[in-house]
Amino acid sequence: MYDRSVSPRDSSSSCTRPYSSAHRQEASNRKRAKILRVSRSQLESNGFSDFSLEAIARQGGVTRQTVYNLFGSRAGLLEALFDELSIEAGMHRMRNVMQQADVATALACFVDVFCEFWAKDRLLIRRIHGLAAIDPEFGAAVEARNLRRQRAALRILQRVDAEGSQRTPEEQSHRAAALYALTSFEFFDVLADTMAINEAARVVRTLVANTIVGSSATL
Repeated sequence: MYDRSVSPRDSSSSCTRPYSSAHRQEASNRKRAKILRVSRSQLESNGFSDFSLEAIARQGGVTRQTVYNLFGSRAGLLEALFDELSIEAGMHRMRNVMQQADVATALACFVDVFCEFWAKDRLLIRRIHGLAAIDPEFGAAVEARNLRRQRAALRILQRVDAEGSQRTPEEQSHRAAALYALTSFEFFDVLADTMAINEAARVVRTLVANTIVGSSATL
């Protein structure tokens, strides 16, 4: 005898519900990935002249409400695109960078991670920074990313100073500002306009070594 408290219809519904939920999530993930591809393509080909939720929805073949439901705002969409770029460029390595026992190695890896990040999607990142310069919403999203880099740089410099160097607060502040500037996209982009990407990265490493470590050698 079966339990009469659960009808065959109820049993069938409970069995199909997880499947339906998984199916909806899969469809949502596909839409999300497509919207990110469209956003990336739009920025690479047309810049930010028509970068809006309406334009992205139209190009992606979805409604504006769908884009809004998935990302919330243009800033949210940009944040998601940044996350995707970061994953592709290997920014997850920053965890290992900060865990390096040798501070010189940590500093060298810190520089390399950001040089590789800026180099991988240089045109797209340039467009994003251009949009951030004229749009407060995008500007806040980019600034939040820059603050993370600034904090990571400060942590590494604190370790450098802890290894015996005696510097005044003013000197420490200047060095922190220098490391932040030298590892910025804007600085790397200017260098890469005049030389090969790998040479630009070498110049950044050399300048950081000379400015931060005080060595004439590259990191």
